[in-house]
Amino acid sequence: MKFYWYPKCGTCRNAKKWLDEHNVSYEAVHIVETPPSKAELKKAYEKSGLPLKKFFNTSGQKYRELGLKDKVASASDDELLDILASDGMLIKRPLAISNEIVTVGFKEEEYAQKWH
Repeated sequence: MKFYWYPKCGTCRNAKKWLDEHNVSYEAVHIVETPPSKAELKKAYEKSGLPLKKFFNTSGQKYRELGLKDKVASASDDELLDILASDGMLIKRPLAISNEIVTVGFKEEEYAQKWH
């Protein structure tokens, strides 16, 4: 599993701690230094079953600076994937991706269900 995270993010640290405590193996990837590519994001989006807007870090400063709220509502999936791939800070984190499973953000119940 690839675990995209931002070390200064408390939610990411909690998710990482959960994975460690439950002996889930993962490859930690700094989401800003090495963001997922557009192709990786597209695959994750298709696997997740979630709307693409769920992949955006809507509470992030960058999201607000770029005024993405209206853009996300009207842009095509292809445009949105380009935007997400352009900056790791725009992606909701942590983002965990395996061959079958994708989780966006961290909810302990969801991790227990999917990453046990």
